Amino acid sequence: MTEMDQTTSQPNETSAAAVVPTEPLPPIESRFLFVDVAALRAKQLRRGARVRIDDPERLPKKAERVAMEEVRRGLVYYDTPDQRLTPLEGER
Repeated sequence: MTEMDQTTSQPNETSAAAVVPTEPLPPIESRFLFVDVAALRAKQLRRGARVRIDDPERLPKKAERVAMEEVRRGLVYYDTPDQRLTPLEGER
């Protein structure tokens, strides 16, 4: 039987190494892609990921705003699927 005040263990940080770009990425031109990337980053922040902004005085309080600022500064690595569609079998 588990108790409510029992803590759960966090995954080891060394096993799940974060991919942080060494230099800022180019700005995202698509507002839809910006929102998607920022939303996924905000989810990471709410789950306990470390903030990548070095200026604690001007750090927003909400995870969504922190995520948007990180994406705007090019501190978040993202990958998009290949845009070329491959035909399904039978559709040629």
